[in-house]
Amino acid sequence: MHYDQSWMGYGMVGGLEAGAISLVAALLLYVAAHFIGRNQGWNPLQKMAIAFLVALVLTASGDLWDLFYFNYGQVQSLQYLKARLAEVHDPDNIGLRVLCEMLGAMIGAGAGWIVTGGDWKRVLRGD
Repeated sequence: MHYDQSWMGYGMVGGLEAGAISLVAALLLYVAAHFIGRNQGWNPLQKMAIAFLVALVLTASGDLWDLFYFNYGQVQSLQYLKARLAEVHDPDNIGLRVLCEMLGAMIGAGAGWIVTGGDWKRVLRGD
């Protein structure tokens, strides 16, 4: 799902902005999954997976589709390709933006686990 990216920067700045959006979305989704999953008996990994995947669907699916389409889609017309590229914000750095969105969603789900009382000290010790 594409959201309005016209205000975003280009290159690394745009990637960091897209990653920050994914981070916030995953963090909020983890908190929501935490409150829903308490009664369902979900473990923290299930909550993280749900938050990560839903955040990717909400924030990165449009860029992921464009990345896949431009690499594997068979575009027979040069005019059609130019028209499709004109619709995409910063097509030169779409791969960087997708990477930042994935990393942001992963970090956001982990941050959500820490915020909701995850035992991160025990994990760092290796217990």
